Amino acid sequence: MVNDREDTVKFVLTEKDSITAWYNVVADLPFALEPPLHPQTLRPLGPDDLVPLFPSGLIDQEFSTEQFIDIPGEVMDVYRLWRPTPLFRARRLEKALQTGARIYYKYEGVSPAGSHKTNTSVAQAYYNKVDGTRRLVTETGAGQWGSALALACSMFGLECSVYMVRISYEQKPYRRFLMQTYGADVTSSPSTRTAAGRAVLARSPESHGSLGIAISEAVEDAVTHPDTKYALGSVLNHVLLHQTVIGLEALQQMRLAGEEPDFVVACCGGGSNLGGLAFPFLKPALEALRAGHPYSGPRVIAVEPSACPSLTRGVYAYDYGDTAGIAPVARMYTVGHDFVPAAIHAGGLRYHGDSPIVSALYHRGLIEARAVRQTSAFQAASLFARTEGILPAPESAHAIRTAVDLAIEARESGKAPAILFGLSGHGHFDLSAYEAYANGILQDYEPAEAEIAHALEGLPKVRGV
Repeated sequence: MVNDREDTVKFVLTEKDSITAWYNVVADLPFALEPPLHPQTLRPLGPDDLVPLFPSGLIDQEFSTEQFIDIPGEVMDVYRLWRPTPLFRARRLEKALQTGARIYYKYEGVSPAGSHKTNTSVAQAYYNKVDGTRRLVTETGAGQWGSALALACSMFGLECSVYMVRISYEQKPYRRFLMQTYGADVTSSPSTRTAAGRAVLARSPESHGSLGIAISEAVEDAVTHPDTKYALGSVLNHVLLHQTVIGLEALQQMRLAGEEPDFVVACCGGGSNLGGLAFPFLKPALEALRAGHPYSGPRVIAVEPSACPSLTRGVYAYDYGDTAGIAPVARMYTVGHDFVPAAIHAGGLRYHGDSPIVSALYHRGLIEARAVRQTSAFQAASLFARTEGILPAPESAHAIRTAVDLAIEARESGKAPAILFGLSGHGHFDLSAYEAYANGILQDYEPAEAEIAHALEGLPKVRGV
């Protein structure tokens, strides 16, 4: 009798299999996270300090040490529009690569906004609605997070304002139009609407912008308007918490495939996509470490752009989450909050730092990191599109590049590992980037050491660190 797994391409869960609780990796870390600091005093930040920015439900989650946190029914109702998402076996890609590796990908581009970002935007909009928030304000790089928050706000009857990094505002007009269709107002950042934006424009009128600058504008907007709160698409604990629905589903689906991944690969800007996929797979290994046993989990690889190499070339230090220094200060891998990355098309990966959780895991050698050049990522993405039929977002292309490299390494070594990677979104609004690649005008960028060193000079001076 033929084993169905031998030719299965899709591993699909039903709504009966829906995840009902988020996984909080903080509960299983074999070390204590260093506390975030207040941006003015540089003293440990408490829950009360976050009240101007976030609703009470999200503040509780940010400091929670519970292992699982129930997903509210109202959030589940919206999740059912696209969750559970499919897991695919990339059989055609495997054949093209002539590899013995088995390649799987978890596809989040089936969400209404086209990426994984809706997993947290819906939750954040819900908790704000419960607390009586009228308006949410945020930043966005490539536009995926802004689109997701605009959608979520429309679901819960909230107003939405988005500061979109200028280079993406210009490169990706259709993402801007999508946000506006959902009802959001979208402002190119840096802008003249905020003191933070005006300060940047005074120094550099032609600035392409950065996520750090856009965050400064959004935070300033939030704290200076009543009934307005701030929403963040990555980095913070509660954001990564919401994204674990990805990995919790993937655990079930890999069991359906009869596999345990040897590698878990995801693109990494702030860390929400990586954490969402990888943290549930790390759970048994982290629990073993807490019990004094050696690490025995999969190799988790965070993939970042060589143009903004916070993990691979940054330092592990306390740094501001934004350019103006008004957002909380966190211990993370950073290339400096003053660093302005080159205008690459993977706008969602142009952030100067990484999640404190991801950074702490990387600092202790529990996860790995690789940096990928833009043209190399698009080469792999184009191969993936021709073999698997899905056009990947430029961010996701970085994970594909590394999955392809691992499969080639397996072919050359005669090994046959199971590789799972996160396809965090589709690239339908990124065709101009694919056109630039096809026409040979896409450029690679790598910052000079002096450029990173100069940006790092602005790190806050924290006692004892």
